[in-house]
Amino acid sequence: MQRGRKSLVFAGLCLALAGCGAQPAPQFFGAERHDITLEGIRFVVFDRGGDAEVIRLGYLRLRERDRVPALMRQAVEVSTGCKVAGPSTGPLRSPSLPGDTGEARFRLQC
Repeated sequence: MQRGRKSLVFAGLCLALAGCGAQPAPQFFGAERHDITLEGIRFVVFDRGGDAEVIRLGYLRLRERDRVPALMRQAVEVSTGCKVAGPSTGPLRSPSLPGDTGEARFRLQC
């Protein structure tokens, strides 16, 4: 395949994927989805009963991210009606580094 054609195929693939929006991790397939905005930041929460995954949408500058971990917990609690009991453990634990402001997973106490 020619270089220009490869670039066109890659650009089309990126455009198609960009339209997909937030998708849950495989462990959260079939979970109930909630879309919520807190303090102008959009989140998607996937509620799996005793656990939830939250994904922050959109771009934030580094200095704007300090408040996000607390907002992620709040987004989960408001969306699910349950209290956050801590981070998810076992096979549902988040692969993200501690302090990641893009994705987090929590155990719930309902």
